[in-house]
Amino acid sequence: VPQGFFHNLIQPGLAAHTMGAGAVGVMNFFEILKELLAQSGFAALTWRSCVMILIAFVLLYLAIKKQFEPLLLLPIAFGMFLANLPLADLMKESEPWYTAGVLRIIYGGVKSSLFPCLIFMAVGAMTDFGPLIANPVSLLLGAAAQFGIYGAYFMAIFMGFNDKAAAAISIIGGADGPTSIFLAGKLGQTGLMGPIAVAAYSYMALVPIIQPPIMKLLTTKEEREIRMEQLRPVSKLEKILFPVVVTIVVCMILPTTAPLVGMLMLGNLFRESGVVKQLTETASNALMYIVVIFLGTSVGATTSAEAFLNLDTIKIVVLGLIAFALGTAAGVIFCKIMCKVTHGKVNPLIGSAGVSAVPMAARVSQKVGSEADPSNFLLMHAMGPNVAGVIG
Repeated sequence: VPQGFFHNLIQPGLAAHTMGAGAVGVMNFFEILKELLAQSGFAALTWRSCVMILIAFVLLYLAIKKQFEPLLLLPIAFGMFLANLPLADLMKESEPWYTAGVLRIIYGGVKSSLFPCLIFMAVGAMTDFGPLIANPVSLLLGAAAQFGIYGAYFMAIFMGFNDKAAAAISIIGGADGPTSIFLAGKLGQTGLMGPIAVAAYSYMALVPIIQPPIMKLLTTKEEREIRMEQLRPVSKLEKILFPVVVTIVVCMILPTTAPLVGMLMLGNLFRESGVVKQLTETASNALMYIVVIFLGTSVGATTSAEAFLNLDTIKIVVLGLIAFALGTAAGVIFCKIMCKVTHGKVNPLIGSAGVSAVPMAARVSQKVGSEADPSNFLLMHAMGPNVAGVIG
């Protein structure tokens, strides 16, 4: 190597006088390589970005290998991965809006509440409210399971969050991702939306792991073996009137719920009317999956290292778990009271389905019940509190 070669990499003018054409060519190659490296994401990579990318890979593992709610967790995890690639600017804010990052543009559907409302329409098109209509008392179980939300709300206040942030965090206890996103947007808590959404969807995916220990702790084997009477048949007229009546009653009492409740009941009316099969199939299949892709990826992209790696995120994750556990426990305890009042006609396990993870929470009630008595069938009974939890 000629004397001063590395110095000449920085002094190309001097190199031209002191070195031959071949050496200058090598120098220029290294200059270009140095410039490319400086402009690459590797130069801007920070330890925070590496941590977030690692978290994204863990979520991808859970979605693919463990199949924990993969429809939701997979796009969220990859959105998190994309958002933390240095210099990619996929979530860049800019005016006019169409010059912003591509994921920031898609994220407009989250901030405007469009995506959560469309998902609720799809959920309505897939949900049978028959068990709730056949057993209206299930509404009380759906209401009881919301205790976790209120408990977490006051705990969030105690931890230093303001009232609106506490409300947006505590709704995680409803085990409903779209509602969590909807409320965070309405209350102006977009800065917390990423951690809230990730926590809500993660706990939805972890329902089969979180709920059974709580259910078994609060019930006896004899209670878990209780067989419930078969539900009465529900007429088509009842199923058609139900979404209309619920929309009128709920939206008149709480007008701000109209976007979510209205779309939920519209989707259900598609299903129960029986005259718009194409709309029902589109809402419950193609539209649902398209919106899930956009919603999950853009919400995952809000979890930048700066917004996610802080003490508030840890608090949100802990509060979400507390809210979820309290909601499960409250549903089971209230159902135990109903069991006593009805002289053993209600299995307390169905109370845990009052959280809004449809139909996973109802399946967990069935699974835990079948462990006590393999011939016991609780699924349809648990669907009543489950869909009541959505309304709750």
